[in-house]
Amino acid sequence: MTTKQRAYLKSLAMTMDPVFQIGKSALTPEVTEGVAEVLEARELVKINVLKNCMEDINTIAQTLAERTRSEVVQVIGRKIVLYKESKDKKKIILPEDKSKKI
Repeated sequence: MTTKQRAYLKSLAMTMDPVFQIGKSALTPEVTEGVAEVLEARELVKINVLKNCMEDINTIAQTLAERTRSEVVQVIGRKIVLYKESKDKKKIILPEDKSKKI
């Protein structure tokens, strides 16, 4: 993902409300499964990590991205933004990567 594509996704995420909250129990299989389903439906998801979660937020973001095969767009404060291109319901069109054109 290029910096231009990442910046575009960040701008889309600014207006979004968090869909999930991760609390004391951190990453349960149910949370991971729910995030994967939302990513398939929406492609972009914002997650709020509650103050009672004692794990490192960057670690949670990386682990969640690995388990859902998505990309971390940004971690800012206690919010995580993930992106995964949908197989069936493509909604977000990323700016083209000009470095690939020759």
